[in-house]
Amino acid sequence: MVDSFLEFLQFEKRYSEHTLLSYRNDLTQFEQHLQDTTRRTLEQADYYDVRAWMVKLISTGIAASSVGRKMACLRSFYKYLLKESAIRENPMQRIKSPKIKKKVPVFVPESDIMDVLDRTQFTDDFHGLRDKLVLEMIYGTGIRLSEIIGLKENDISLHNRVIKVLGKRNKERMIPLNVTLTHLLERYLSFKHATFPVDAEGPLIVTDGGDEAYPMFIYRLVRKYLDDVVALEKKSPHVLRHTFATHLLNKGADLNAIKDLLGHSNLAATQVYTHNSLEKMREAFRQAHPKA
Repeated sequence: MVDSFLEFLQFEKRYSEHTLLSYRNDLTQFEQHLQDTTRRTLEQADYYDVRAWMVKLISTGIAASSVGRKMACLRSFYKYLLKESAIRENPMQRIKSPKIKKKVPVFVPESDIMDVLDRTQFTDDFHGLRDKLVLEMIYGTGIRLSEIIGLKENDISLHNRVIKVLGKRNKERMIPLNVTLTHLLERYLSFKHATFPVDAEGPLIVTDGGDEAYPMFIYRLVRKYLDDVVALEKKSPHVLRHTFATHLLNKGADLNAIKDLLGHSNLAATQVYTHNSLEKMREAFRQAHPKA
Protein backbone atom coordinates (compact mmCIF):
# COMPACT_ATOMS: atom_id res chain seq x y z
CA MET A 1 0.00 0.00 0.00
CA VAL A 2 2.96 2.31 0.47
CA ASP A 3 3.62 2.54 -3.26
CA SER A 4 -0.01 3.27 -4.11
CA PHE A 5 -0.13 5.90 -1.33
CA LEU A 6 2.96 7.65 -2.69
CA GLU A 7 1.57 7.52 -6.22
CA PHE A 8 -1.60 9.13 -4.90
CA LEU A 9 0.45 11.93 -3.33
CA GLN A 10 2.50 12.38 -6.51
CA PHE A 11 -0.27 12.44 -9.08
CA GLU A 12 -3.35 13.54 -7.13
CA LYS A 13 -1.82 15.82 -4.50
CA ARG A 14 1.19 16.81 -6.65
CA TYR A 15 3.70 16.49 -3.81
CA SER A 16 7.35 17.23 -4.59
CA GLU A 17 9.98 14.53 -5.06
CA HIS A 18 11.65 15.70 -1.86
CA THR A 19 8.47 15.24 0.17
CA LEU A 20 7.76 11.85 -1.40
CA LEU A 21 11.25 10.65 -0.49
CA SER A 22 10.82 11.89 3.08
CA TYR A 23 7.47 10.13 3.40
CA ARG A 24 8.87 6.88 2.05
CA ASN A 25 11.73 7.03 4.56
CA ASP A 26 9.31 7.78 7.41
CA LEU A 27 7.08 4.83 6.53
CA THR A 28 10.09 2.54 6.16
CA GLN A 29 11.36 3.58 9.60
CA PHE A 30 7.96 3.01 11.22
CA GLU A 31 7.66 -0.36 9.48
CA GLN A 32 11.07 -1.34 10.86
CA HIS A 33 9.99 -0.24 14.34
CA LEU A 34 6.93 -2.48 14.06
CA GLN A 35 9.05 -5.44 12.98
CA ASP A 36 11.44 -4.90 15.89
CA THR A 37 8.70 -4.62 18.50
CA THR A 38 5.34 -6.19 17.67
CA ARG A 39 5.90 -7.95 14.34
CA ARG A 40 2.84 -6.16 13.00
CA THR A 41 2.52 -4.77 9.49
CA LEU A 42 1.74 -1.14 8.71
CA GLU A 43 -1.89 -2.07 8.14
CA GLN A 44 -2.08 -3.83 11.53
CA ALA A 45 -0.55 -1.03 13.61
CA ASP A 46 -2.67 0.50 16.36
CA TYR A 47 -2.60 3.64 18.52
CA TYR A 48 -0.17 2.11 21.00
CA ASP A 49 2.32 1.20 18.25
CA VAL A 50 2.32 4.76 16.91
CA ARG A 51 2.53 6.20 20.41
CA ALA A 52 5.47 3.95 21.29
CA TRP A 53 7.35 4.99 18.14
CA MET A 54 6.75 8.68 18.81
CA VAL A 55 8.03 8.31 22.40
CA LYS A 56 11.09 6.44 21.10
CA LEU A 57 11.83 9.20 18.57
CA ILE A 58 11.56 11.91 21.20
CA SER A 59 13.72 9.99 23.68
CA THR A 60 16.53 9.68 21.11
CA GLY A 61 16.72 13.47 20.81
CA ILE A 62 15.07 13.93 17.42
CA ALA A 63 13.75 17.48 17.01
CA ALA A 64 10.06 18.04 17.70
CA SER A 65 9.63 19.41 14.18
CA SER A 66 11.01 16.18 12.68
CA VAL A 67 8.79 14.04 14.91
CA GLY A 68 5.84 16.20 13.92
CA ARG A 69 6.59 15.66 10.24
CA LYS A 70 6.75 11.87 10.72
CA MET A 71 3.39 11.95 12.51
CA ALA A 72 1.97 14.05 9.68
CA CYS A 73 3.17 11.39 7.26
CA LEU A 74 1.46 8.61 9.25
CA ARG A 75 -1.69 10.70 9.59
CA SER A 76 -1.87 11.15 5.83
CA PHE A 77 -1.02 7.47 5.20
CA TYR A 78 -3.68 6.04 7.51
CA LYS A 79 -6.28 8.48 6.25
CA TYR A 80 -5.54 7.10 2.79
CA LEU A 81 -5.79 3.48 4.00
CA LEU A 82 -9.14 4.23 5.67
CA LYS A 83 -10.42 5.79 2.46
CA GLU A 84 -9.30 2.72 0.50
CA SER A 85 -10.95 0.41 3.09
CA ALA A 86 -7.57 -1.19 3.81
CA ILE A 87 -8.10 -0.62 7.56
CA ARG A 88 -11.19 -0.30 9.76
CA GLU A 89 -9.85 2.00 12.44
CA ASN A 90 -7.43 4.91 12.17
CA PRO A 91 -4.54 4.48 14.66
CA MET A 92 -3.76 8.20 14.41
CA GLN A 93 -7.14 9.30 15.76
CA ARG A 94 -5.88 10.05 19.30
CA ILE A 95 -2.26 10.89 18.42
CA LYS A 96 -1.15 14.42 19.19
CA SER A 97 2.11 15.60 17.70
CA PRO A 98 4.66 17.26 20.03
CA LYS A 99 4.31 21.01 20.34
CA ILE A 100 6.78 22.95 18.24
CA LYS A 101 7.97 26.31 19.46
CA LYS A 102 7.53 28.80 16.65
CA LYS A 103 10.73 30.55 15.68
CA VAL A 104 10.67 34.24 14.90
CA PRO A 105 11.94 34.67 11.32
CA VAL A 106 15.39 36.23 11.05
CA PHE A 107 15.49 39.19 8.68
CA VAL A 108 17.96 41.82 7.47
CA PRO A 109 17.32 45.40 8.67
CA GLU A 110 16.23 47.75 5.89
CA SER A 111 19.36 49.91 6.08
CA ASP A 112 21.60 46.85 5.79
CA ILE A 113 19.80 45.36 2.80
CA MET A 114 20.02 48.73 1.04
CA ASP A 115 23.78 48.73 1.70
CA VAL A 116 24.06 45.28 0.09
CA LEU A 117 21.93 46.06 -2.96
CA ASP A 118 22.69 49.73 -3.66
CA ARG A 119 26.20 50.30 -2.34
CA THR A 120 27.98 47.05 -3.22
CA GLN A 121 30.28 47.44 -6.22
CA PHE A 122 29.08 44.67 -8.55
CA THR A 123 31.24 44.13 -11.62
CA ASP A 124 29.63 45.38 -14.83
CA ASP A 125 29.70 42.02 -16.62
CA PHE A 126 27.68 38.82 -16.73
CA HIS A 127 28.93 37.58 -13.34
CA GLY A 128 28.26 40.85 -11.54
CA LEU A 129 24.81 41.24 -13.11
CA ARG A 130 23.95 37.62 -12.29
CA ASP A 131 24.97 38.01 -8.65
CA LYS A 132 23.04 41.26 -8.23
CA LEU A 133 20.01 39.75 -9.96
CA VAL A 134 19.91 36.78 -7.56
CA LEU A 135 19.95 39.10 -4.53
CA GLU A 136 17.42 41.54 -6.01
CA MET A 137 15.17 38.71 -7.21
CA ILE A 138 14.89 36.96 -3.84
CA TYR A 139 14.51 40.19 -1.85
CA GLY A 140 12.25 41.78 -4.48
CA THR A 141 9.86 38.84 -4.91
CA GLY A 142 10.30 36.63 -1.84
CA ILE A 143 10.67 33.46 -3.90
CA ARG A 144 12.13 30.30 -2.41
CA LEU A 145 15.58 28.93 -3.20
CA SER A 146 14.10 26.06 -5.21
CA GLU A 147 11.85 28.49 -7.09
CA ILE A 148 14.60 30.81 -8.29
CA ILE A 149 16.57 27.78 -9.47
CA GLY A 150 13.49 26.52 -11.32
CA LEU A 151 12.78 29.82 -13.09
CA LYS A 152 12.96 29.61 -16.90
CA GLU A 153 13.51 32.54 -19.22
CA ASN A 154 9.98 32.20 -20.59
CA ASP A 155 8.62 32.57 -17.04
CA ILE A 156 9.62 36.23 -17.23
CA SER A 157 7.33 38.84 -18.77
CA LEU A 158 9.26 42.11 -18.91
CA HIS A 159 6.42 43.80 -20.76
CA ASN A 160 3.89 43.01 -18.01
CA ARG A 161 6.57 43.17 -15.28
CA VAL A 162 5.63 39.82 -13.73
CA ILE A 163 7.22 36.42 -13.22
CA LYS A 164 5.47 33.06 -13.19
CA VAL A 165 6.67 30.93 -10.28
CA LEU A 166 6.14 27.19 -9.84
CA GLY A 167 5.89 26.67 -6.09
CA LYS A 168 5.25 23.80 -3.72
CA ARG A 169 2.92 21.06 -4.99
CA ASN A 170 3.37 22.55 -8.48
CA LYS A 171 1.15 25.52 -7.71
CA GLU A 172 1.73 28.46 -10.04
CA ARG A 173 1.58 32.07 -8.91
CA MET A 174 2.33 35.41 -10.53
CA ILE A 175 4.59 37.89 -8.75
CA PRO A 176 5.00 41.52 -9.85
CA LEU A 177 8.44 42.94 -10.60
CA ASN A 178 9.59 46.34 -9.40
CA VAL A 179 11.16 48.79 -11.87
CA THR A 180 14.72 48.17 -10.63
CA LEU A 181 14.37 44.41 -11.02
CA THR A 182 12.80 44.76 -14.47
CA HIS A 183 15.71 46.87 -15.77
CA LEU A 184 18.23 44.53 -14.16
CA LEU A 185 16.62 41.53 -15.85
CA GLU A 186 16.82 43.28 -19.22
CA ARG A 187 20.54 43.91 -18.81
CA TYR A 188 21.24 40.45 -17.42
CA LEU A 189 19.45 38.69 -20.28
CA SER A 190 21.34 40.83 -22.80
CA PHE A 191 24.69 39.81 -21.28
CA LYS A 192 23.60 36.19 -20.87
CA HIS A 193 22.51 35.84 -24.50
CA ALA A 194 25.78 37.37 -25.66
CA THR A 195 27.71 34.81 -23.56
CA PHE A 196 25.64 31.62 -23.84
CA PRO A 197 23.20 30.12 -26.38
CA VAL A 198 19.69 31.56 -26.24
CA ASP A 199 17.14 29.09 -24.82
CA ALA A 200 13.76 30.47 -23.77
CA GLU A 201 12.97 27.21 -21.97
CA GLY A 202 16.38 27.12 -20.29
CA PRO A 203 17.13 28.19 -16.71
CA LEU A 204 17.14 31.90 -15.99
CA ILE A 205 19.99 31.73 -13.47
CA VAL A 206 23.12 29.92 -14.63
CA THR A 207 26.60 29.31 -13.27
CA ASP A 208 29.78 30.86 -14.65
CA GLY A 209 29.94 27.98 -17.13
CA GLY A 210 26.34 28.41 -18.30
CA ASP A 211 24.94 25.42 -16.41
CA GLU A 212 21.76 25.49 -14.34
CA ALA A 213 22.33 26.94 -10.88
CA TYR A 214 22.10 24.56 -7.91
CA PRO A 215 21.18 25.17 -4.25
CA MET A 216 24.70 25.46 -2.82
CA PHE A 217 25.72 27.82 -5.63
CA ILE A 218 22.89 30.24 -4.75
CA TYR A 219 23.49 29.81 -1.02
CA ARG A 220 27.20 30.68 -1.33
CA LEU A 221 26.45 33.62 -3.60
CA VAL A 222 23.99 35.14 -1.12
CA ARG A 223 26.24 34.55 1.86
CA LYS A 224 29.22 36.09 0.05
CA TYR A 225 27.50 39.47 -0.25
CA LEU A 226 25.67 39.43 3.10
CA ASP A 227 28.90 38.56 4.95
CA ASP A 228 30.41 42.00 4.32
CA VAL A 229 27.47 44.00 5.65
CA VAL A 230 24.99 41.95 7.70
CA ALA A 231 25.71 41.19 11.36
CA LEU A 232 23.50 38.10 11.48
CA GLU A 233 24.52 34.53 12.18
CA LYS A 234 22.16 33.20 9.51
CA LYS A 235 22.84 34.56 6.03
CA SER A 236 20.91 32.52 3.53
CA PRO A 237 18.44 32.89 0.64
CA HIS A 238 15.64 32.08 3.10
CA VAL A 239 16.68 35.03 5.27
CA LEU A 240 16.18 37.28 2.23
CA ARG A 241 12.72 35.74 1.77
CA HIS A 242 11.94 36.51 5.42
CA THR A 243 13.27 40.04 4.87
CA PHE A 244 10.95 40.54 1.88
CA ALA A 245 7.88 39.52 3.93
CA THR A 246 8.86 41.45 7.07
CA HIS A 247 9.58 44.69 5.22
CA LEU A 248 6.27 44.47 3.35
CA LEU A 249 4.38 43.94 6.59
CA ASN A 250 6.22 46.79 8.31
CA LYS A 251 5.22 49.08 5.44
CA GLY A 252 1.55 48.20 5.91
CA ALA A 253 1.01 45.50 3.27
CA ASP A 254 -2.05 43.29 3.72
CA LEU A 255 -1.26 39.93 5.32
CA ASN A 256 -3.36 38.03 2.77
CA ALA A 257 -1.47 39.70 -0.09
CA ILE A 258 1.86 38.68 1.49
CA LYS A 259 0.52 35.14 1.86
CA ASP A 260 -0.24 34.97 -1.87
CA LEU A 261 3.13 36.48 -2.84
CA LEU A 262 5.00 33.95 -0.69
CA GLY A 263 2.96 31.03 -2.02
CA HIS A 264 1.76 29.93 1.42
CA SER A 265 -1.18 27.53 1.40
CA ASN A 266 -2.71 29.02 4.56
CA LEU A 267 -2.57 32.25 6.51
CA ALA A 268 -1.13 30.61 9.62
CA ALA A 269 2.22 30.20 7.88
CA THR A 270 2.32 33.91 7.10
CA GLN A 271 1.22 35.12 10.52
CA VAL A 272 4.64 34.31 11.99
CA TYR A 273 5.85 37.58 10.43
CA THR A 274 3.44 39.62 12.51
CA HIS A 275 5.69 39.07 15.53
CA ASN A 276 8.42 41.26 14.05
CA SER A 277 5.85 43.88 13.08
CA LEU A 278 4.42 43.89 16.61
CA GLU A 279 7.90 44.33 18.06
CA LYS A 280 8.40 47.37 15.85
CA MET A 281 5.09 48.86 17.03
CA ARG A 282 5.98 48.18 20.66
CA GLU A 283 9.30 49.96 20.22
CA ALA A 284 7.54 52.96 18.66
CA PHE A 285 5.10 52.97 21.57
CA ARG A 286 7.91 52.84 24.15
CA GLN A 287 9.72 55.72 22.49
CA ALA A 288 6.76 58.01 21.85
CA HIS A 289 3.97 57.39 24.36
CA PRO A 290 4.04 59.42 27.61
CA LYS A 291 2.94 56.42 29.69
CA ALA A 292 5.09 53.80 27.97
